[in-house]
Amino acid sequence: MTAYDYLFLTLVRGRPAHARLTEALPGAIGGRDLVGQFAPQLGWASTEAAVLLRGPDDEPARAAAAEAVAGLADVVTLRRERLTPTLRPGTADRPPPGGIFVHNWFHVDAEATEEFVRLSGEAWVDFEGRFATTIFGLFTADRGAEDQAQGVQRLLLITRYADHGVWEASRDPSSAAMRIFARRHELTRHTRACSTLLRAP
Repeated sequence: MTAYDYLFLTLVRGRPAHARLTEALPGAIGGRDLVGQFAPQLGWASTEAAVLLRGPDDEPARAAAAEAVAGLADVVTLRRERLTPTLRPGTADRPPPGGIFVHNWFHVDAEATEEFVRLSGEAWVDFEGRFATTIFGLFTADRGAEDQAQGVQRLLLITRYADHGVWEASRDPSSAAMRIFARRHELTRHTRACSTLLRAP
């Protein structure tokens, strides 16, 4: 089984830290596959970044890779999210180059997770056909004690848009996709979306 880890980082100040992270990651992650390194555009601080890794569901190897990244000279803090893919990505899929990547965290009623995923897949047909977008992945995050106490399932959606103008155009409420997304929104407690650039690999 392929497992994913989303590492959300705070780096030392200065944009060169993102370039140094790009150089250092291959030597830090061992046998894990570097799916993407993302740098901030809108919604993240200039010192924030994310790294998406995948590989076999071997917890010692997963934890060791996260610890190695946390130990890099430019990394101040690291938060690890253990992710499970839903409809996408496939085990060999990679984020397409160019454009912007919006990372959207959804907090959903836990009992509605299956319906949320189903509605997402239904909407993507019209959404990707109508706009210059690609859904890279929709993941569920491991539920911690707080999630369980609140009855919440967190999901991460990573979507590539050609640019921010396409993101704005895709909000068109008359599209079939947005009508389905409106039904999906009824299952959602809140969301938080930020746009990023893909730096690597």
